[in-house]
Amino acid sequence: MLRVAVPVVLAELGWMSMGVVDTIMVGPLGPAAIAAAGVGTSLHMAFAIFGMGLLLGLDTLVSQAYGARQITQCHRWLIHGVLLALLLATPVMLVCFALYWAIPLLGFHGEVRPLLESFFAVIIWSTPFLLLYAALRRYLQGIHVVAPITFALVSANIVNAAGNWVLIYGHLGFPALGVAGSAWATFVSRLYLVVVLLIAIVLHDRWRASDLRAADIRRASLRRLIGLGFPAASTVALEVGVFAAATALAGRLAPVSAASHQIALNIAAVSFMVPLGLASAGAVRVGHAVGAGDPARAAAAGWTAILLGVVFTVLAALTFLFTPRTLIGLFTRDESVLALGSTLLFVAAIFQLFDGLQGVATGTLRGLGDTKTPMITNLAAHWLFGLPVGYTLCFSLGVGVVGLWVGLSTGLVIAGIVLVWFWHRRVRELGH
Repeated sequence: MLRVAVPVVLAELGWMSMGVVDTIMVGPLGPAAIAAAGVGTSLHMAFAIFGMGLLLGLDTLVSQAYGARQITQCHRWLIHGVLLALLLATPVMLVCFALYWAIPLLGFHGEVRPLLESFFAVIIWSTPFLLLYAALRRYLQGIHVVAPITFALVSANIVNAAGNWVLIYGHLGFPALGVAGSAWATFVSRLYLVVVLLIAIVLHDRWRASDLRAADIRRASLRRLIGLGFPAASTVALEVGVFAAATALAGRLAPVSAASHQIALNIAAVSFMVPLGLASAGAVRVGHAVGAGDPARAAAAGWTAILLGVVFTVLAALTFLFTPRTLIGLFTRDESVLALGSTLLFVAAIFQLFDGLQGVATGTLRGLGDTKTPMITNLAAHWLFGLPVGYTLCFSLGVGVVGLWVGLSTGLVIAGIVLVWFWHRRVRELGH
């Protein structure tokens, strides 16, 4: 499990650190810039994540084919994944453009709105590369080739940080683009990711003396990938969407509240990358065991991933409780943001364990081919309970952004408990 999980976790951390670096780099421009970059990223991901989620079926299909030693079938799923990514890019971008034109109608704070518009207009164009990256990465994970993913993301962070330094502040003769410069840096780094992973796949194919060109396109295979990926995509979209909705709601508050929300959310999201990486590793290992016809190994792999997730999230919660101002201070020295952000991290410490449980359990269930249960659970937990509670506390009862976070915590607690129970039930059924 660790041989697969550690590089994947590093990859997830590398992916999330791009957004964190963006937030840090625009920090000197003030709370409104922090809020604009954060809201822009969240709004884009709220829609792009559905396309990326449709490709999550590759975890199951590639890993099970690899476990059954069907290399040609692995190649076929790669080709279908790339095709699906390209087909999805246009509709996702059209939805994002529609959202861009609607930004003036969404009630964002006057200081945040123009910066958000400049950021969002650029980040939309990175959508095709984001989806292609997702397809290529899922394939490599499924065949247990994870080192290139880690390398790609570590080096892409360097590209992104350098791009931020040059384009936000106008170094090396480039114009100072401000918040929009951060979006252009993200665009370049996502293009870079696709190029590196394509090279890795071609080189690995030559090393194995296999032929990617032998894989053909079949409508039935594309339908199967979509059929398995749609519930997974809905699950991811529902969870990311509820945080994006909370971020949009926070954007209606004063810049200090919006910036505090964005910084605390960045920190919590970085922490979640470890359970998310364990979820991907768990899905691959469980799927590999299922493909090999070994239910006992599948169960052991899933419980191992969940246990590792619990250990990490407990450590993360303790870090949030004892060093909140140190963590918030990495992003800003604004005393108001430091105080409010520290309070939000206290709330984040409470939901860490359950966030990790629901994340890893979603991955282990995906390895079994069950993507519907997490979808239904996330819909009920986050949208029927969590978000309404957060909205009521924030706006109706006047608690403010802290109320939003209490609502988010409620949804995560429910999802974590329910999904672990379903994993336990599915394992018992698998054994019989």
